[in-house]
Amino acid sequence: MKLWFYLLPGLLLAVISASAQRPPSLQSPEVNADHSITFRYYSRNAQSVLVKGEFLTSPVVMTKDTAGIWSVTVAPVKPDIYPYSFVVDQVELADPNNVYLFANERFKRSIVDVPGDQPLIHAMENVPHGKVSYRYYRSKTLDSTRTLLVYTPPGFNRTGAKKYPVLYLIHGGSDTEETWTKVGKAHFIADNLIARKLAEPMIIVMPYANVRPRPMPEFTKDMINDIIPFIESNYPVQADSRGRAIAGFSVGGGQTLNIGLTNTDKFAYIAAYAPYTATEEFQRNFFNWSPPVERVNKQLRLFTISVGTEDFLFESVKKNIALFNEKHIRVKSYIVPGGHTWMNCKQFLATTLQEIFK
Repeated sequence: MKLWFYLLPGLLLAVISASAQRPPSLQSPEVNADHSITFRYYSRNAQSVLVKGEFLTSPVVMTKDTAGIWSVTVAPVKPDIYPYSFVVDQVELADPNNVYLFANERFKRSIVDVPGDQPLIHAMENVPHGKVSYRYYRSKTLDSTRTLLVYTPPGFNRTGAKKYPVLYLIHGGSDTEETWTKVGKAHFIADNLIARKLAEPMIIVMPYANVRPRPMPEFTKDMINDIIPFIESNYPVQADSRGRAIAGFSVGGGQTLNIGLTNTDKFAYIAAYAPYTATEEFQRNFFNWSPPVERVNKQLRLFTISVGTEDFLFESVKKNIALFNEKHIRVKSYIVPGGHTWMNCKQFLATTLQEIFK
């Protein structure tokens, strides 16, 4: 009894000390009714905290209260999904109070979803939903077991008679196989368009496209020799060019051009979103390209390139479009406002889903 008498004060002090050191529970971000956003961050010791986001023209200073909570409310934002981060004493961080993270291997950002007054194309609506599965396949090309995500549409029946077309969808550089779902909301966009009968029920395959430190062309071989055979061995799909499409963003857009245009016998639909093409593979494939124009145009049912006018790749993409026009390859271009962002990318994908497999 005496032992407890002596120990109890120490235990109480330890509990009180731990409670005092525990950060407060904060809501951040908080999207307000007028589409303004309040951000919060806790630190008693930080000297400065800023918030950066693709909805801002420049970082915004946050202010600290007496409890050590930094906060700021930014002006109303156009409804969409946006990446953002905090800069704490010049160190960029994801929001520690937000579990919604941008899937990327290089930078750490959080995501804020500003819903529209009417549901946006990527919103989770009350419609039949497909399924996203995490799958593993053996890549002989890369001598490794690799990951990919597979979206199957509402009503998908693995053992049924229906054969589904497949879109192979490639992420940007340093993104991952999860970026198209966690940021691009490809599964919800497909659900919504299929429910409205604006898109055909299809399977969407989202592979992990980074192969560093191996050369980038290895992914082209991986796609043709390993990914497509894995999908066609495990899913009821249309195993011909008219049942296959390929699309991608940024570095993935460049990979899309390299894979698709050198394999027009395998892909009848190609869609490149703000493609990054300053690569040895692209130069080797297309610098002195003499395509069999008639055959390529006959094989391709749709070839599109999309880019925003404020995109840092805008000028190079215009040159790519001019290159294909000079070669007499039929290409449809979508030039829209905006930058090199996933906000634009979601719209590019929504357009593609309504055009392919028709």
